[in-house]
Amino acid sequence: MTHRQRRKCTVTTTIRTPRVAGRSLAALAALALSVALPAAAHAAPEGPASTQAACDVLAPGASATAEASVRAACSQLGVWYSWGGGHGATPGPTYGYYDGSDPASLHDDERLGFDCSGLARYAYARATGRDLLSGTADDQFHTPDAAARFSAAQGSAPLLPGDLMFWGSGHIHHVAVYLGAGQMVEAYQSGTHVRVTPVRTGGDYAGAVRIDGSGTVPPPPANGGTTFETWGTDVHTHSAPSVHASVTGTLPGPTQVSVTCQQHAETVTAEGYTNDLWSRLTDGSWLTNIYVKGPASLPGVPDCGGTPTPPPNGSSQPFQTWTTDVRTHSQPNVNSPAVDYFPQPTTVNVVCQAHAQQVTADGYTNDAWSRLTDGSWISNISIQGPAWLPGVPTC
Repeated sequence: MTHRQRRKCTVTTTIRTPRVAGRSLAALAALALSVALPAAAHAAPEGPASTQAACDVLAPGASATAEASVRAACSQLGVWYSWGGGHGATPGPTYGYYDGSDPASLHDDERLGFDCSGLARYAYARATGRDLLSGTADDQFHTPDAAARFSAAQGSAPLLPGDLMFWGSGHIHHVAVYLGAGQMVEAYQSGTHVRVTPVRTGGDYAGAVRIDGSGTVPPPPANGGTTFETWGTDVHTHSAPSVHASVTGTLPGPTQVSVTCQQHAETVTAEGYTNDLWSRLTDGSWLTNIYVKGPASLPGVPDCGGTPTPPPNGSSQPFQTWTTDVRTHSQPNVNSPAVDYFPQPTTVNVVCQAHAQQVTADGYTNDAWSRLTDGSWISNISIQGPAWLPGVPTC
């Protein structure tokens, strides 16, 4: 076993044999390019569903805020570990970057997710409405917002759900959220996903911190929606995904909204941004994604289904994508900046296509890329049809 010193998280790792499995373009295409990048490690094996502990508050006694932090962390179960992820301007999943040493981290810039401290930050930001834990795991261990501290020698016996567990000798390198009943949820290491696992109180376990989460706990998502923060003032919601549809409400300032699904509809330009994605809220109204904090396409939010094909722009042609978690890029290269993110199959309007970087993903290899009407590029692997789209001119 080896130890990797990280700025945000370090965990003990073992070498695993890579497994070949069906993956989305965003996660897999960058792992098997013909540009001779080293292959990244795949997700760590998870326990069978019948034996894996539930991700929830598993013991009584915690405050309402601490319980809310547990449920916020658990809402990210299955999201990618991404080194540096979760440390954007506001709490939430972000694309990470290579940690400089671990081959499994080479493609963290293609993974929307959290590192360990990013997940802890997100959990308590969602629970308190305040960004209490915006630093590294070491910063979080020394937080001034500690209500109680527990030594390593005390083990997990005095812990309550929501307590943060830390590892490191001299410098803290890892953090997890305690669930109760000897279980915790953590963003573990590159190549894995946010997971539930038994607590580890051996090795360099450093102790735990109970966060003082005084303040108002935001209400839980309504009717099964996912809660997001908005920004801007005097923002209208509408009866349909169009600014010309009747106004159903006005958000006077930043607030929380519960989103059930999203879809491509009318293109809106506001506040220096352009986006054709709209979120359907739990009250049935619609809000342009421009005013929802996060990427243009909200992570983890499904397509509303039946999304109408947007009208082709100029000489473009509509095509359907077929896989999940697909990213478009500023250039026909998976290493160029991401422009948009499609969590579900959707419709894209293709202007032209070109031979560029060869990509291997989902069992296919292709060097054809399509240029969309917004100027971004998508690998033809993610578009339904032959490798070279019929009737589409060369760029």
